[in-house]
Amino acid sequence: MHSPTREVIFGRETMCFWDLCAPWLEPLRGPNGLDLNRLKKDIQPWQEWCSAEYMTHAPLGSLNFLGGVATEINVVNYVSPRSWLATFHFVLGFFIFVGYLCHAGRARAVTAGFEKGIDCDFEPVLSMTPFN
Repeated sequence: MHSPTREVIFGRETMCFWDLCAPWLEPLRGPNGLDLNRLKKDIQPWQEWCSAEYMTHAPLGSLNFLGGVATEINVVNYVSPRSWLATFHFVLGFFIFVGYLCHAGRARAVTAGFEKGIDCDFEPVLSMTPFN
């Protein structure tokens, strides 16, 4: 039983499943459905394209694998200007946030009367003679 547009529709009320006929799946079919030997040994053009696409868009510091073999290390020691800028903004934002929390905590403590501050009546500077 197939759908009119030849696509998979899962479920429905009767739970009948239609078959998928896709151009990338047909070369992998055997006489009894998907052939696992073909799936393991025959490399399709779409698989080559996906692996090449992955190798060009892999994250920094990752190993590139192609067929289970590590082909290259993807630029571990190079940090792009975009990464520097993003890291700088994250660190700067983190310290500004911590400073904001410290300032808010001290302001609340002063308002509640817990932090009195320095008593300026007995400062030694007040008894010194001023400069000419």
